[in-house]
Amino acid sequence: MKRLMILAVALTFAACGNSSDDNASNDDGGGDDVQLTQGSDLTIAMVTHSDEGSFWSVVKKGAEQAAKDEGVKLVWSPSNNDPEKEAQLIDAAISQKVDGLAVSVPNADAIKGALAKATDAGIPIITLNSGADQFKALGAITHVGQDEAIAGQAAGARFKDQGAKKVLCIIHEQGNVGLNQRCDGVKQGFGGEVTNLQVKGTADVATTQTEIKSKLQADKSFDAVIALNPDIANAAATAVKGASSEAKLATFDLNPDVTKRIKDGSIQFAVDQQQYLQGYLPIVFLKLYKTNANTVGGGQPVLTGPGFVDQSNVDTVEKLAGEGTR
Repeated sequence: MKRLMILAVALTFAACGNSSDDNASNDDGGGDDVQLTQGSDLTIAMVTHSDEGSFWSVVKKGAEQAAKDEGVKLVWSPSNNDPEKEAQLIDAAISQKVDGLAVSVPNADAIKGALAKATDAGIPIITLNSGADQFKALGAITHVGQDEAIAGQAAGARFKDQGAKKVLCIIHEQGNVGLNQRCDGVKQGFGGEVTNLQVKGTADVATTQTEIKSKLQADKSFDAVIALNPDIANAAATAVKGASSEAKLATFDLNPDVTKRIKDGSIQFAVDQQQYLQGYLPIVFLKLYKTNANTVGGGQPVLTGPGFVDQSNVDTVEKLAGEGTR
């Protein structure tokens, strides 16, 4: 097993400009005409919209472990929710002639040109986290993640079963299609009134907390709130209390703060998409594709969720969340 090497983006890509066509071929990243290589010679870039928060730290840990287990080199490239930067990082990875690309797709229009260059260069692509509806059009082999609409529907149905009448859905990234799909799914599963609230987001959690608190103070009829990120959920829990609201709070995704709040009752449940797998599996799948011409998914996404964490199973998950793998 080779020692894992995680190459800092600033160093790895510092001298890179636009993608090079020197390595171009007619191979389709999702096709059968694959030039096989030795696994230890592979470098895989994972380019995401990561903000390096608690959610993405678990994705990163999964990718690191997979790279270690599979004996490949990993380049972790977070764009901090900047679609233009994500496209630039993809271009840089192409210039470095990486052997595979794992990419999140919150905004397909912003990165489709860069991904087309990767396909033209014969670099196989797997999408992760967001992009389940776009991965085929983008030329990816498969997608690893959660169906956001289905997950939202399941969360909305839970609120309905709990007797909620009006739900506030907090969107923390502007232009992220997956987050809108979650809130749309909540509305479908709930069958009642759901209001979306666009907030500042993880870059300014204090302002986000104030925005949520103000909304709940202005409209006391909200009796349920759902966050779409664990860091936002923690802010929302403080906001609910600060607004003297009776609203029940739930969230998408886990971190140690969320599991603690599930235990104390300030969060009712979390929708778990098992993001560790979203980091781990693309590395494994890309190595298998490059070394053994294997594809996974049969043309469909490989789903990692949704599951639910509540007081019935939180003790099992809490230890793993504390270790950074859930």
